[in-house]
Amino acid sequence: MRRSVVPVVALLMVCVLAACGGSGKKKRSRDARPTTATTAGKVAPADRDEDAGPARVDASPSSTRTPRRKVRALTCADLRDAELGSSGVRYRDYPNPLRLRDGRWTGNGATVLLQKPCATGDLDGDGAVDAVGTVMLDSGGSGRFWSLVVWRNVDGRPRYVTVTDVGDRTPVQSIRIADQRATVVQLTRSPGAAMAELDLRRTAVHRLTGVRFPAISHTDVPYTP
Repeated sequence: MRRSVVPVVALLMVCVLAACGGSGKKKRSRDARPTTATTAGKVAPADRDEDAGPARVDASPSSTRTPRRKVRALTCADLRDAELGSSGVRYRDYPNPLRLRDGRWTGNGATVLLQKPCATGDLDGDGAVDAVGTVMLDSGGSGRFWSLVVWRNVDGRPRYVTVTDVGDRTPVQSIRIADQRATVVQLTRSPGAAMAELDLRRTAVHRLTGVRFPAISHTDVPYTP
């Protein structure tokens, strides 16, 4: 009778030990599972697909450029009552600005006339439409002095910027603005020609640089009246 009890007790002990060992393994398996991050906006290591590569981050920055405020485009008609010259950049030798009235100014025996060639477009890259016009000074003698004048668009009104002289009795025929440059076509004369003679048609490209409006290139072709 005693011999049969001992194997039974031993068998029970083996079963108890096996059950305890199995429970321990399952518990360790659950405890070893990686925890997931709960912070908003972060990717949980246990949930991310290892084959998908690193977490995607939106690299496109939000726009920080302030939209340009739209203003009324200048027209050539706006120049007829515009101011010509400033204390910083004079028109000719006039110390004070000249106010055009219906495209005309007179004083001290001289007359300044706004001429027909004119163009509008963005000259300084701020998105507003500026203007380039031509004026002619009749000083009362034989001279007729032509100039290109730049007016910048400030709140929809023309503000004088600078002037570029283009010669005596050398009329401007056309102006076109594109890509912040003005293409000017005028008649002029070759070196040594008489003042009354116009034998060249010049096409010059001008660009506004600060308060200067120089010709950065030009080409001449023969002209016959």
